[in-house]
Amino acid sequence: MVERERVMRMSVEQPLWRALTAYRVLTMLYAVALFVAAHDDFARPWVAVGYFSVLAVWTLATLPKVAGAASCTKRFLAVDLAVALTGILLTRAADAAERISDGGPTLPSIWTAGAVLAFAIKGGWRWAAFASLLVGIANVVQRGAFSRDTVHNVLLVCIASIAIGYVVEVARASERTLARALEIEAATRERERLARDIHDSVLQVLAMVQRRGTALGGEAAELGKLAGEQEVALRSLVAGGLAPASRVSEDTAQGALVRVVEEPDEPDDPTGGPRDLRTLLTPYAGARVTLSEPGAPVPLAPRAARELAAAVGAALDNVRRHAGPGARAWILVEDEPDAVVVTVRDDGPGIPEGRLAQAEGEGRLGVALSIRGRLRDIGGTAELISVPGQGTEVELRVPRDARGRTAQR
Repeated sequence: MVERERVMRMSVEQPLWRALTAYRVLTMLYAVALFVAAHDDFARPWVAVGYFSVLAVWTLATLPKVAGAASCTKRFLAVDLAVALTGILLTRAADAAERISDGGPTLPSIWTAGAVLAFAIKGGWRWAAFASLLVGIANVVQRGAFSRDTVHNVLLVCIASIAIGYVVEVARASERTLARALEIEAATRERERLARDIHDSVLQVLAMVQRRGTALGGEAAELGKLAGEQEVALRSLVAGGLAPASRVSEDTAQGALVRVVEEPDEPDDPTGGPRDLRTLLTPYAGARVTLSEPGAPVPLAPRAARELAAAVGAALDNVRRHAGPGARAWILVEDEPDAVVVTVRDDGPGIPEGRLAQAEGEGRLGVALSIRGRLRDIGGTAELISVPGQGTEVELRVPRDARGRTAQR
């Protein structure tokens, strides 16, 4: 299979969810370790043991729930926050009053921040503010009064969670914008590919019918006129293109998405191995076209070889159409260490200065799409040199790693 566009999936959320999963497990173990270290100081240790048993089971059982935004439902977030708030309020029933007055940690300790961060990643900064507010109220109730340590801890959790929630919202908007840009780029490349194929076949046939019909006169002239009208309409359609269907994202947990578009390899190339460029260029040789090639094979990736040969064919079509029936053309193939260079030269009248830009403005995109567009898509370049009265030369250069460059777009 030959990839025309690479799948790109972008999500700043997934690393955050993975970090949150590890954070919940580590902070649960930390809270248990704090209790074990101060077990003898607790007034009712059996209350703490019961709570930590529930906390451990809940944390481990709900790890799949914090694996992504799709699985992290509103119901789970509500229950998860309730577990954290319950642990904060149970601290007064389990711990000694002296430890609470001295600023001792609550039963869930910093595990509570994980519940608030889940709100931030799932719903943004507003959800984070709501969850941190409830945590702050629970801490004040547990302490029985405002204290500097309590306010400090609550503000720290609140600010951190709101900041993360805001970053997530901005990242989601950026991902949607980038996905749309990639979608437009993919649609543009597809339109250019179709335009090249149409230019190489349909448009040239219509132009030929128009010229022959005008020359023959009578009913043929009317047919030529219709062909000319259809050529203009088709050029306008190709230049304008179609609006692509939006496929920015299927799941916000997975981020923005641009699909891969694949084409099967040619029937005579089942292995997808390198192609000898010489075999693709040989059919172009003739009485008025001289082909000069190396004595050894010139291997290129299948798609690069096909596109390069098609660009050579488009250049020869331009020679036949614009240089006159008596013009001659020469094809020179050079196999360099890091690139393959094909030069197409003719002895026609050349191209007047500014003519190419004028042709593109009129919708005649033969050079822009059939030649330069093909080379650009495979990572190559096309340079056109023309001096009025001295013919035209087109140099097509394709790097050896053209297939790799194309696949990485």
